[in-house]
Amino acid sequence: MTPTLLASSPAIALAVVAAGCFAVAATLQHDAVDGVSTDGRRLGVSAFRTLVGRPGWLLGLAAAGAGSGLHAVALVLSPLSVVQPIGVLAVPIAVLLTARRTRERPGRGVLLGVALSVAGVAAFVSIAANSTSSTRVPDFATLIAGGISLALVLVLVLVATFTRGWRRCVAYVTAGAVAFGLVSALVRALSLQITTGLVAWTDPRLLGTAAGIGLALLVGGWLIQQGFASGPPEVVIACLTVVDPIVAVLLGIVLLGEGPATSGTAAVVLLACAAAAAAGVVSLARYHPDARRARAQARAAAAASSDTTRSSDTARSHDPAAPRPAPRP
Repeated sequence: MTPTLLASSPAIALAVVAAGCFAVAATLQHDAVDGVSTDGRRLGVSAFRTLVGRPGWLLGLAAAGAGSGLHAVALVLSPLSVVQPIGVLAVPIAVLLTARRTRERPGRGVLLGVALSVAGVAAFVSIAANSTSSTRVPDFATLIAGGISLALVLVLVLVATFTRGWRRCVAYVTAGAVAFGLVSALVRALSLQITTGLVAWTDPRLLGTAAGIGLALLVGGWLIQQGFASGPPEVVIACLTVVDPIVAVLLGIVLLGEGPATSGTAAVVLLACAAAAAAGVVSLARYHPDARRARAQARAAAAASSDTTRSSDTARSHDPAAPRPAPRP
C-alpha cells in the first residue's frame, strides 16, 4: 500500500461505510414510501404524514444522517478526489441489497448501468478535483446559481408530471439531486465568504446563502421521496450519486470562479464522463426488473383490451338484433 493510500485509509473506510449507509437508507425509505403512496406514483401530503410515523422510514432517515456524517468526516481527513468517488459504491450496494431481498439476479442492462455510473462519476470527480481552483466568489454568483437550479428543478418536475414509470422516477430524483448539488455549491460559497473575511456575519448575501441552503434541502428531500414512490431504490441512489456531484462541480466551475484552472481538454473529458454516468443511470432505470415488469404488464393490458374489442365486434356482427350501419346514399 502506498503512503498516500495508507494515510487516507481511515477516510476510505469511513467513506465505504457511508456508502453502505446511503444504500440501506434508500432501500428502507423506498419500501416505506411504496407502502403509503396513494397511487403508487406520487406521495401526497396526507401520505407523508403517515410516512413520518413509519419505523422503517425513520430508520432510513437515521441511516442517511449517519452516512452524511461519516462522509463529512472522511472529507475532513482526506482530499475530495479520494473520498468523493467512493460514494458511488452506494449504487452497487443498493443493487445487491435489492437482489438479496427480491431473490432476483440483476440483468446485463442493470450491471452495465452500474458500471457506467460508477466509472463516470469516479472519473468526473477525480478530474474535477485536480483541475479546479478556489477563488473569491463573484458577486451575485449564488443568486444566479440558485436561479438556474430552480429553473432546472421546475422543468424536471414538469417532465415528471407528464411521464410514467422509470422516466418519472428519474425526473423526480434528478430534480432533487439538482437541489442537493446546489446545496453543495452554496455550502462551498458560504465557507469561502466566511473564511475570506470579506463578508460580515450580518451581510444579506451570507444570510441569503444560508436561507438558500435550507430551502434547497427541503425541496430536494421532498423530491427524493417522490422518486421513491415511483421507482426502485437503486435508480434513486444512482441519480443522486451521479447528478449531485456533477451539478455541484459544474456550478463551481461556471459560477463560483473555480474554472480558470480547467483546460479545454479537461472540460471535454468532464462532459464525456458526465454523459457516461448519465447513460448508466438511464440503462439502470430502463432495464431494472421493476421497469421490465411494468412494460410487460402494459403490453398485456393493451393486448387484453384489443382482444375484448375484437370479441365485442365479432359478437355484434353475428347478432341479428344488433343495429346495422345505415346504407350510403
